[in-house]
Amino acid sequence: MNLILMGLPGAGKGTQAEKIVEKYQIPHISTGDMFRSAIKDGTELGKKAKSFMDQGELVPDEVTIGIVRERLSKSDCQNGYLLDGFPRTIAQADALEGLLQELNAPLQFVLHVDVPQEKLVDRLTGRRICPDCGATYHVIFNPPKVEGKCDHDGAELIQREDDRPETVSKRLEVNVKQAQPLLDFYHDKGYLVKVDGDQDIKQVFEDIDQKLQTLE
Repeated sequence: MNLILMGLPGAGKGTQAEKIVEKYQIPHISTGDMFRSAIKDGTELGKKAKSFMDQGELVPDEVTIGIVRERLSKSDCQNGYLLDGFPRTIAQADALEGLLQELNAPLQFVLHVDVPQEKLVDRLTGRRICPDCGATYHVIFNPPKVEGKCDHDGAELIQREDDRPETVSKRLEVNVKQAQPLLDFYHDKGYLVKVDGDQDIKQVFEDIDQKLQTLE
């Protein structure tokens, strides 16, 4: 089961990743986790990545692809993988194609959890945080018992700056511009499978699972 998972912020990608990994027993591989692991293990590529990150620079594609190669070569990927957050560009997608052929682990599906942008704005702007204990709420999906107050300590809940509508809209626009070329790339190759993410979490996973069953 060799998969890439895509979706805009707020689409519920992380929740679905957990469910896929639990059912299909494949590792969930995110870019951040790969970098942290390579740096912690002190690999040559990990050291290179750290030197760029310490200077606030983007890690070059050749280093990133090398780290992906190291991660996908590990024994827990023998039965498949779920890539999340990589690739981010067409250049990375092209390099990944070559790498997966080299590893004899070709991509089978690119799952796109699709939610209309206006719904994502509602989801992302509804988050509220307790400034004292850090508890997280959502005005629609996970409201506090008393409106505007933390269940644990009664503190006044706040909305973070990056959860405000204007900030969220800008962030989504940036993500759409970044994601669309990749969605087109994988659509043209026949890998792309769109899943309606504007449903109950359980139903979204049932739809994903149904599509994945065709691979077995």
